[in-house]
Amino acid sequence: MNSKIKDRGMFILGIIICFAVAGLSVLIERLVPGDILGASIIALFMGTIINSFFHPAWIKPALKFTSKKILKLAIILLGASLSVNVIMSVGKMTFFVMIFTFAMCFGGGYFIRKLFGLNWKLSNLISAGTGICGGSAVAAIAPVIDADDKDIAFAMSSTFLFDMVMIALYPIMGRLLGMSDIAYGIWAGTSVNDTASVVASGYAFSEAAGDFATMVKLTRTIAIIPTVLVFAYIGTRIKRKEMQADADGKKVNILKIIPWFICGFLALAILNSFGFIPAAVSSIMKTASKFLMVTALAAIGLGTSITDFKKAGFAPMLYGITIDTLVTLTALGVIWCMGLM
Repeated sequence: MNSKIKDRGMFILGIIICFAVAGLSVLIERLVPGDILGASIIALFMGTIINSFFHPAWIKPALKFTSKKILKLAIILLGASLSVNVIMSVGKMTFFVMIFTFAMCFGGGYFIRKLFGLNWKLSNLISAGTGICGGSAVAAIAPVIDADDKDIAFAMSSTFLFDMVMIALYPIMGRLLGMSDIAYGIWAGTSVNDTASVVASGYAFSEAAGDFATMVKLTRTIAIIPTVLVFAYIGTRIKRKEMQADADGKKVNILKIIPWFICGFLALAILNSFGFIPAAVSSIMKTASKFLMVTALAAIGLGTSITDFKKAGFAPMLYGITIDTLVTLTALGVIWCMGLM
């Protein structure tokens, strides 16, 4: 009995540590000027550093719970901040740019990953982070394909490093190319990864460009919904093949593969789209979602060591840089072909 109480106490303490790292990360994010660092990536790296000095066995159950269960709750709450109505306000021009960038991320990524010897889960996490919305997309897709925590950490790091460079280079390149506010807003909104990075690079060009880039980024975020469903289907197909369950010739039932937390995510997104969730409530749920996601990433960091990054080598980073660069050039090319520059 005492052993169970002790284990439960250690479990709760482990979760508290994850929340503490998340809270400290949010504080650091607010202290760093210019929205250069997001709390998610700070929590991930801080957890990894702590893991180098503090990695007792008793904390592992709490890390697993936080990185899996808390992450899924964060994804559900994220749905309350999305609205399909945003797509209509941006227009068809953005839609076509995103179609080409998504094709480059997932289509091109399918072939490029073989050159770097990456597994399909890690490569698609990086592609999702690049094509959709950085860490949020990585976090949303990871559970439906049963991605390892290490793959999540590698994918997050890859998209983060590219964003850090692009925040500085995008405004310079935009001015050298003589881009208009709208053209630049579309470019930054469709090719820079994380929301904070889109905002930072957009407003560094001009206020109008920043406003439009943010709107485009919100439209990109909507793509989480169909992308998660597609990967849920793919993940189930692969599991069935590994278990040799396809021998009976049965087809995968799409209604049975949608994870419960994605149902919650979709439900809140639909309710918000029709205005059933008050703006104030939506804002609170979005804030809660962001913090819980930071907490989950803190847990992932606490379970990942610097040695794991060394073992992975430079392949994930090089793959991410390659995909990000191709997406940047693709978006620029489509914008030029549409006569917006």
